[in-house]
Amino acid sequence: MNIETLKPTFRGPILTPGSAEYEASRVIWNAMIDRTPAAIARCTGPADVKAAIRFAADQNIYPAIRGGGHNAAGLAMLDGGLVIDVSPMKGIFVDAANRTATAQTGLTWGEFDRETALYGLATTGGLISTTGVAGLTLGGGVGWLMGRCGLVCDNTLAYDIVLASGELIRVNANEHPDLFWALKGGGGNFGVVTSITYRMYPITTVISGMILHPRAHAREVMRFYRDFVMSGLPDELIVYASAFCTPDGNPVIALIPAWCGDISEGERILEPLRKFGSPIADLVATMPYPAMQQMLDAAAPYGMRSYWKSRFLRDLPDDAIDTFVRYAETSTSPRSLAILENGHGAVSRVAAEATPFPARSAAFDLVLISLWADPQEDKRHIDWTRAFYAAMEPWSAGVVYVNALDQDDVARVPEAYGANYARLSTVKAIYDPENRFRRNNNIQPRPQSAT
Repeated sequence: MNIETLKPTFRGPILTPGSAEYEASRVIWNAMIDRTPAAIARCTGPADVKAAIRFAADQNIYPAIRGGGHNAAGLAMLDGGLVIDVSPMKGIFVDAANRTATAQTGLTWGEFDRETALYGLATTGGLISTTGVAGLTLGGGVGWLMGRCGLVCDNTLAYDIVLASGELIRVNANEHPDLFWALKGGGGNFGVVTSITYRMYPITTVISGMILHPRAHAREVMRFYRDFVMSGLPDELIVYASAFCTPDGNPVIALIPAWCGDISEGERILEPLRKFGSPIADLVATMPYPAMQQMLDAAAPYGMRSYWKSRFLRDLPDDAIDTFVRYAETSTSPRSLAILENGHGAVSRVAAEATPFPARSAAFDLVLISLWADPQEDKRHIDWTRAFYAAMEPWSAGVVYVNALDQDDVARVPEAYGANYARLSTVKAIYDPENRFRRNNNIQPRPQSAT
């Protein structure tokens, strides 16, 4: 790779080993990922992206694409190759009158929310504010507002994308509708997205926080949680449950509600949740929406070693709860999280084939996130995560959220898309037939018919 041939057409810095900012620029969220690219091209705008992609084609290399760098599998980095880094691209334009926001793909959700909150607007945007907007959106995007607003991808109106050919195009329901469909959950398989236009909602103040119960009461709390969320919640309410340890090492089971409707109505609906059992702490409060987006940041900070396993569950009978609690009680790290997410409302009213994201009717999403600091402990924590995941298999819905796949989950990519995989593969063959963009949860281009 002759990086010198890129420099005349590239405005941003191109970092190589020894450059002043190189070491900092190759650090991503998961500290298990320690890769050394030959070059990191830090894009200042779409023209730089276009130049970098044309360079990759000329050199016949397959670049990694970095946005927020939050992906557990470390897809943003590679050894010995080119990283096209869009993280410096942080422009955003909010059209308050039409309730839309157009954001460049270097933004994190915290940065996005800070700007849109000025106009009293929000949209579904994940759970951790340091996550990049691009990766979350392109993988579908679950979040606190999904009951009322749908997934992140359900609220995308347009994309600007640089294709493998180096062409910059605008994609929406009328222009390149096949690609528009594929970008609503199909990941970074089709090019480098430089900006996304989102539908926004008038959401400013929410009710959220954690209700902490002692781990000794986990089974009763989890059964209450299951019955509460399956009783028919309003769209404005999403409730998660999680097993973890507090900062002082106290093992707890937490109920985490997120209400985004009328505040007085929310207080009434949340009353049974807050009155159940004997919680050791009730941290639920009224807060600005951006504060809710940031409340879990400390639980999943940059710089920890991490390993994930995830699967959607079709239901949560008592046996499944017993298994969940049993493994949570044997957690090998006090930083690890076992989470159950429940999706309903607007998410479930979208047809499974309307976007690449097919898991519209699964009752729960199990997300296991192991976090630790010492590399000598890798095997112990990974083994626990895998055992927990395997034990929950009897209740599997047979589908996984693509954004939750880790490094050893390559074979599960078709599982993330189900019946939609074949259509995605066809679109991939049209827009990236040589699979230039393969440093991702990769969709193989489907060979075209000779007819």
